[in-house]
Amino acid sequence: MHRHGYQGRKLHRDGAQRTALLRGLSISLIEHGKVETTLPKAKEVVPFLEVLITKAKKGDLASQRAVIGALNSPQAGSMLVDLVAPQLAGRDSGHLRIKRSRLRVGDNAQLAHVSFVDEIKRNVAEKAEPV
Repeated sequence: MHRHGYQGRKLHRDGAQRTALLRGLSISLIEHGKVETTLPKAKEVVPFLEVLITKAKKGDLASQRAVIGALNSPQAGSMLVDLVAPQLAGRDSGHLRIKRSRLRVGDNAQLAHVSFVDEIKRNVAEKAEPV
């Protein structure tokens, strides 16, 4: 059989599991700033999240709802729209970076770090405790 015209990696999962995997990796990346995963998963999550970042930078209500719907997480969606996207406003594309890290001990799989190219500053006011 041929693979002409088929794009993307299946990652040994059906469609719903792949979507859930990409959502989970994206949410972790938004919340923590970087995530370590296997190289094929990293190469799949970058285009998925780049589209959402571009939508979030638009900033209107429809874009915010589209981001929340794609991530299926209101907290991560609003964090992307309100906190992350304004800090990435100076960049048209290429918001994420993939850096190969190490080989996993159990199965010798290539691992990679996915992170934002620009440093994302978290809100200091909400982390500070009242005195």
